Amino acid sequence: MAGKETAPRNGGGRTQRRRPPRARRQLRLVWLGALLLLSVYLYYRPLASYFQTRDDLATQQATLTSLRTQKVQLQRVLESATSVAAIQRAARRIGYVRPGEQLFIVKGIPDWRRAQRTLRRNG
Repeated sequence: MAGKETAPRNGGGRTQRRRPPRARRQLRLVWLGALLLLSVYLYYRPLASYFQTRDDLATQQATLTSLRTQKVQLQRVLESATSVAAIQRAARRIGYVRPGEQLFIVKGIPDWRRAQRTLRRNG
């Protein structure tokens, strides 16, 4: 039968695809699962590091903003403390007097205030 072609057995000229055996399909699923686990393992640390760094950066920026505000406040205090009037007030608080002035020390002020409060209450 040299010139005779045989027709395919399944009918319409199509070749039938054979499914791989069940063991081979399970092996492919195992490999797919292993690759998935490997990719998760390899991406976990860089992603965790990224999120940690992002949180640290936000914390540092909040601290920086707070420190800048504090710096502005301290500069205002410094400017007011270096004025002549502020220096004179600070000197008087610690007991300094100008040359030619006389220093008076008054004692017993808390006792006097208590006595005044009791007088006001009792009429």
